[in-house]
Amino acid sequence: MQFSFDTKLNFIAKKVEAGERLNFDEGVALYRTDDLNALGKLADFVRRRKHGRTTYFNVNRHFNHTNICVADCKFCGFYKRARQEGAYTHSIEEGIEIARNAVKEGATELHIVGGLNTKLPFEYYTDLFSSLKREFPALHLKALTMVELDFFARFYKMSDEEVIQKLKAAGMDSCPGGGAEIFAEPTRSRICDHKCDGARWLELSGKVHKAGLKTNATMLYGHIETTEDRVDHFVKLREQQDKTGGFQCFIPLAFYPNGTALSSLPGPDAIDSLKTIAVSRLMIDNFDHIKAYWVMLGKATTQTALHFGANDVDGTITDGGELTHSYSVEEGGEQKMTRAELIAMIENAGFEAVERDTVYNRVEKVAA
Repeated sequence: MQFSFDTKLNFIAKKVEAGERLNFDEGVALYRTDDLNALGKLADFVRRRKHGRTTYFNVNRHFNHTNICVADCKFCGFYKRARQEGAYTHSIEEGIEIARNAVKEGATELHIVGGLNTKLPFEYYTDLFSSLKREFPALHLKALTMVELDFFARFYKMSDEEVIQKLKAAGMDSCPGGGAEIFAEPTRSRICDHKCDGARWLELSGKVHKAGLKTNATMLYGHIETTEDRVDHFVKLREQQDKTGGFQCFIPLAFYPNGTALSSLPGPDAIDSLKTIAVSRLMIDNFDHIKAYWVMLGKATTQTALHFGANDVDGTITDGGELTHSYSVEEGGEQKMTRAELIAMIENAGFEAVERDTVYNRVEKVAA
């Protein structure tokens, strides 16, 4: 029996088996195949070659320090204007209390992102990080996207290097991958014209890597982008990783239309999400980890995604944050799973659950 009824997929499979890099046209062909099973099998082959049955998770907490934002991204249901009902900024004391509760529940990571708030001084961030580190020195602060770093450099009139070094000195341990959205123009400008462009996002990632910090990378899919836009995104991330090698994980983010300016769109279905996981595993060959983010995919699709190239499911989230709540597809906006539930989700899908810290060191603990 042949591998696939799709002749293009059969050709690509030979390259994958030989460890050869796929080109742009082959990335497009992967997306356009009708043989979903063969695509998944091919991505699973690469995943198992890298990681075997190991699937990572962590115990973490999301902290969205402010939802006040000067940008008005069309896909965002989180941001508020400064005087709008529901706008907030957490105090440093509130941040410490949130972190304290997270540490009590076993969290090793605090994931900190928020809006672009012109009412806050730069010292808010350095004081927040240093205060958190003083109270919880072992807690990893995964904080601030490239979009936020770009905003800081422009708004506070500092060099990129100065922004990064001051935040690192205050306690920033790594950066998440948000804000990448989609790099291709004019699509990016149509959905987030107040953010830095794709080239700037990649440039700042390289500077963070040069400063000795790891970052993640994302792609928002299922809105107005084309297949070609997605593959272009993969190629640009791959090229940047070739240069600086600081990306740890790629996280495809499924667009959730409710409450956004693009609410008339349907968002991606499960087939699209599984294809995106698989194609990212095959195209971004220099990224070790591909994440199936269970909050956005839902638990059932996440389990299936582990057979389509993903080897990470994110974490417990621990009540998440207001941003996480705005895009959760779980019933009632649920964004929390216990450690035992995460392990069961992974093991029931046929994989070995391994707890990790933010930089993918194994956390040695007894079984759930």
